[in-house]
Amino acid sequence: MPSEIVLRPGRKADADEIARVMRSALSSFDWMPVVHTPEEDRAFISGHVLRHQKVTIAEAGSEIVGFIAVEGEWVEQLYLKRGWTGRGIGSRLLGHATAAMPVVKLHCFQANSGARRFYERHGFVAEVFGDGSGNEEKLPDIRYVRYRAGR
Repeated sequence: MPSEIVLRPGRKADADEIARVMRSALSSFDWMPVVHTPEEDRAFISGHVLRHQKVTIAEAGSEIVGFIAVEGEWVEQLYLKRGWTGRGIGSRLLGHATAAMPVVKLHCFQANSGARRFYERHGFVAEVFGDGSGNEEKLPDIRYVRYRAGR
């Protein structure tokens, strides 16, 4: 297993592998409903994420092991392939992608206790608790926000 993780911009050619990373991450949760097919995941990544969001990839050797996608003030996607959490990769992606952002917002499912601890360790504060009516999974969520110090 390669020890060096390289961050680089996401490219259109990465769409299939990014979709597989997202699917791998989501399938690791027994509480997460499957609402899209793998083909729909690929279409979403290639047709929306890579076109409208700034995507940063984490690579170990030639393997994509995680990615983050940012649009405006929002972290829209942050996923690591199953088995790659707990190695500092998510922290590197988050720090890299949001370093120049005075305000960063994101949504997280309430059931995702690991992600909640991760975001709270990185200075995010729960701002709104939702009932799930605003997301397609229909799962209760949280809107987190982090303001740059000195704001």
